[in-house]
Amino acid sequence: MMNNKTFPHRGEGARRADEGTYMQTGVHGELLTIENLNFSYEKNAQVLFDINFHASEGESIGLIGANGIGKSTLLKLLVGLYLDYDGKLEVAGHPVNSKNLNHIREHIGYVFQDSDSQLFLSTVEDDVAFGPRNYGLSKDEVKKRVTEALQKVHIEELRKKQNFKLSGGEKKLSAIATILSMEPDIILMDEPSIALDPRNRRNLIGVLNELSCLKIIASHDLDFIMDTCERVVLLYDGRIEADGKTDDILRDKKLLEDHGLELPLRFQQV
Repeated sequence: MMNNKTFPHRGEGARRADEGTYMQTGVHGELLTIENLNFSYEKNAQVLFDINFHASEGESIGLIGANGIGKSTLLKLLVGLYLDYDGKLEVAGHPVNSKNLNHIREHIGYVFQDSDSQLFLSTVEDDVAFGPRNYGLSKDEVKKRVTEALQKVHIEELRKKQNFKLSGGEKKLSAIATILSMEPDIILMDEPSIALDPRNRRNLIGVLNELSCLKIIASHDLDFIMDTCERVVLLYDGRIEADGKTDDILRDKKLLEDHGLELPLRFQQV
């Protein structure tokens, strides 16, 4: 349990929750505001407890924790897939509720763990164009956004390729492009490195590090988090147990082991 819910600025380093908390204040360009957030799927089955979390434009944040502790649930709350929560939850200053859903989803994009969930048309180009077309944008603007999104993830050559012929890595990058074409301020990603071979994993790391939007990446792959995130939030039993600099948290063997995790492979002694 966190005892002292203060919000030190980024860079003060990670500390154990029972020593005084590591949460961070929202700074210039705050895009996500979560205060005293509680959520239950059903009565007497609470999943998230008293979540306090702020995130700003340009940050890259890793959301870590063992299976079943609320990572995916938190992402789904942020994008408005669940609305029956208690507390404060805002995206770009707008409360996440049924009235604001269209506005919220203009700011935020969600890359699912299973890329096939986002690739349902015949070609990569068609899928990447789907969002902008639904916005009612002109043909020229749609074409421009598709080209820019494909360039950002370095898959321009896949524009006309049929989705069923894509490799796992190509599907992942194509799914990201479908989100980028809508020009969100925030991208949420659920286990993006799963099932990627080393080459496609490296490619994805490079792509994510080039993106300037706010990124929140939920992953069990702590080496991937080391390579892509400057800040880490550790969830355990539905509560935030740590929030601080990536290097500080992911080098803390006792902290990780106390919460069901292991050090990243690069820090493990052979």
